Amino acid sequence: MIKPIRWSTFFRDFIFIQIGFAVFGLSIALLIQANLGTSPWVMLTVALSDIIGWSVGILTMLIGFVVLAGSLYFKEQIGWGTLGNILCIGPWLDGALLFVPSVTGNWQIQGIMLVASALLMGIATAVYISVEAGAGPRDTLMLAVTRNSRFSLRQARTGIELVVLLFGVILGGPVGIGTVIFAIIIGPAVQWGFRLFGVEAKKA
Repeated sequence: MIKPIRWSTFFRDFIFIQIGFAVFGLSIALLIQANLGTSPWVMLTVALSDIIGWSVGILTMLIGFVVLAGSLYFKEQIGWGTLGNILCIGPWLDGALLFVPSVTGNWQIQGIMLVASALLMGIATAVYISVEAGAGPRDTLMLAVTRNSRFSLRQARTGIELVVLLFGVILGGPVGIGTVIFAIIIGPAVQWGFRLFGVEAKKA
């Protein structure tokens, strides 16, 4: 199901949603450069990047289209923001990686980067979902699971992350203590972001 475009607020929504995409790209860059192990989705993307040789941003886009197919199976509503998520976060991520330094041997700074990444991702998710132009592919899948099950938003997101974690490990992605921590805190971080911006994940 495709969400109609609200042309009267399209320009404002486009600017706002791009801010969300930029923050999301920054959050992923922080996670990668913290060198404590990435999130499950990023681990999978980095693993494929190492195997294929393409940039993390490009593979982020390709994986987004694959996940979108899964969301459409649940008949979840999508919109221009869904496609914008797939097409825009990758370039924002590749750009952020040019400026965010890689940190090793400093657990305090690395820990701050890890936590900041989760909090920024939670905020970014709520920002672009609040535009109501269609959630990103991964978040659309998260919302589909929430609306079609008894799982809470936090439980759905955490469950999906843990499944992707398994595939990332199998493919040899960068795993570490940060991977486990991120998989545990991203659900509460997203739920906090939703509350902060007054976004609801209503049952279908």
